[in-house]
Amino acid sequence: MSDNTVNSEVHLNAFTRMYRGLTAIDFVGRRKTWFLISAVIILAGALSLGIRGLNLGIDFKGGNSWQVTAKNVTQTQAVNAVTAAGLNQPVVYILAGRTINVEADLNALSSDAQKAQSTKVRQALATLAHTTPDQVSSNTVGPTWGGQVTQRALWALLAFFVAVLIYISARFEPKMAMAAFIAMVHDLLVTLGVYSLLGFQITPDTVIAILTILGYSLYDTVVVFDRVRDNSRGVLNSGVLSYSDMVNLSMNQTLARSINTSLVAIMPVLAVLLIGAELLGATTLQNYGLALFVGLMSGAYSSIFIASPLLAVLKEREPRYRDLARRVTTRNAMTPAAAAALGADGASSVRSATRRLNVAPSTVTPKARKQKRR
Repeated sequence: MSDNTVNSEVHLNAFTRMYRGLTAIDFVGRRKTWFLISAVIILAGALSLGIRGLNLGIDFKGGNSWQVTAKNVTQTQAVNAVTAAGLNQPVVYILAGRTINVEADLNALSSDAQKAQSTKVRQALATLAHTTPDQVSSNTVGPTWGGQVTQRALWALLAFFVAVLIYISARFEPKMAMAAFIAMVHDLLVTLGVYSLLGFQITPDTVIAILTILGYSLYDTVVVFDRVRDNSRGVLNSGVLSYSDMVNLSMNQTLARSINTSLVAIMPVLAVLLIGAELLGATTLQNYGLALFVGLMSGAYSSIFIASPLLAVLKEREPRYRDLARRVTTRNAMTPAAAAALGADGASSVRSATRRLNVAPSTVTPKARKQKRR
């Protein structure tokens, strides 16, 4: 790296430095802040789950649903109409301002009573929509079927977690698998907590979306772990950086890719929610897109602020990395921020840059480097 290159890097703006992998963010050092943010969100969600529970759709708990197309009908008008028809605590929502969807649990009623109640609701919705009862679609799901759907969803989630643990343990190492697993559990808890807090309905589409977002979160985490593994063969073996410092360096080098991946994934989901659900009135797209949006946001956060800092904590419990951290501190070696700011791709870049600046490694920061060149 020439002197002109060093000088040019000093004057790069924040976005350029990020896209070149030259940022100096201390992800591991601030892990308590990241963990606290996640803990607050998960705790709030857990309290909501304990008090309110989840708003399960009829596919999970069983029940009846009705749907009709109507114009210029408010949610209040629809609720009043079906309540007057005899429904107790109905779930009513309107998509794209024209599709009325009503759900209610009639499992406590006999078969004949359910049919009579459904006929009343269809008549009430038809009157509200200025149409005939034949234009009101209805669906019935028994409690037994709902229980089977719930069981299959849980088995699918368990199978996914087991497959992830086996793959990452074989591809990388067990501690990376554990960090990735905890990050995915984090995303699952955050998504469920948000759904409970805001009262969003859980449907089979939601379960499919959750499995999708866990796969996305895993992909982004594996990208970072791959860089960590590469750096552990070069930077880490030199003794210039501790394991936490090396993880920081790897995170800064892949930060732009993580952000780009998240944006590219989230923007189409927003299009699904805004166009598919709101404008076109597709209920399935709304349930699927909403879970994707919440989960992708959580996955983008966990892959950056949870998985990698947690990996550093787990690895530095090993005697060799604990000793390495002690030696690095004793020698007053280069900080992770300094290494990232230099854009080091390996130990040789760190050492050569330190010798060229002719200062102690711990003082090699962007500010110190700029003063030295003056």
